[in-house]
Amino acid sequence: MKLKGQHHLYALDLGAALALTAVYVGFARLTADGQPTYTGPIWLGCLIAAAAGLPIAVRRRWPLAVLGTVLAALAAASLLGIPREPYIAAGLAAYLVGRAEPARRSVPALAVALPVACGAVYLSEAVVTPAEDWRGAVGVAGLVLLVVGGAWGVGFTVRGRRAEAGREERRRSERALDEERLRIARELHDIVSHNLSLIAVKAGVAGHVAEADPREARAALEVIEETSRSALAEMRRTLGVLRTAGAPLGPVPDLDRLGSLAAEANRAGVDVDLTVHGTQGLAEGTQLTIYRIVQEALTNAVRHAAPTRCQVTVEADTREIRIDIEDEGPSPGRPPANRQLPGGHGLLGMRERTMMYGGSFEAGPRQEGGFAVSVRLPAEGK
Repeated sequence: MKLKGQHHLYALDLGAALALTAVYVGFARLTADGQPTYTGPIWLGCLIAAAAGLPIAVRRRWPLAVLGTVLAALAAASLLGIPREPYIAAGLAAYLVGRAEPARRSVPALAVALPVACGAVYLSEAVVTPAEDWRGAVGVAGLVLLVVGGAWGVGFTVRGRRAEAGREERRRSERALDEERLRIARELHDIVSHNLSLIAVKAGVAGHVAEADPREARAALEVIEETSRSALAEMRRTLGVLRTAGAPLGPVPDLDRLGSLAAEANRAGVDVDLTVHGTQGLAEGTQLTIYRIVQEALTNAVRHAAPTRCQVTVEADTREIRIDIEDEGPSPGRPPANRQLPGGHGLLGMRERTMMYGGSFEAGPRQEGGFAVSVRLPAEGK
């Protein structure tokens, strides 16, 4: 499509070049009161006409060379007494110089072109073949200045706007790339954080009861094996996006898997009471956001409070989607089983996911003990 458009433009330039050449040949053969205006050899007049008009056909390939050739021909025409017009060919060439050439070349070209064009016209009008007084000559030179300089200015403005549009397009592409990287980083964080927390808890349990209760230790190792395989599968799907441009993240966790999250947390020492209501028909992206928020909140409960109890409530109606996760904290006088695990960026990730949907996010310790996360998302107008 672009090539076809370029061919169309080249055809227009060729038509303009032939028309201008014909006009300038006509000027070379023009008569006034029965006498030729131009008294030189006709071949020279035709040669100047060709040099002034034909280069316009290739102005898109060599803008600076075309401008120089056209200016030289038109200046020669002016000084030889061939009837002048407002330098239309020079204007067409100057437009492409301003539009296609960088400022470091187009500005000096304009600085040379304007004195040459205006000077040749003024000398022709006022000195070589005086047809008017100096005021008239200045007026004609001013008209040439307006045509050539104005055409260059229009081209320069078009170039600037196109460059700005290109920069804006690159900025949009970079923002989209950053957003995609952030999305993948969130997914990786949620996958790794949740599963490694469960693994760390069960590994600690297995280490403590390995000799006293081999059966419980074996059960803990089975949980570690199952969780590790699940984490590796999710990470492979997510990392595949980095290898295949435009590939989706794979199957998106939905709210049907919240029960699995609760079961995993139960195995890690958090007794989860899960309530889900009114969430049928939510968009895939909204379900993923809810799933990841609940997953991160349960991961924090496993990290910092297990063994404990946790209430998870997800409700949706026509006004909003409510997500509440409240844990009771560790039992009095009993430190968390996994107090050695470091914190992470879970709360920040939950807040960012909530802000993406224009919702509200609150998290902090409860007065009666434990920790609470409260998220409100706008309803989808189901």
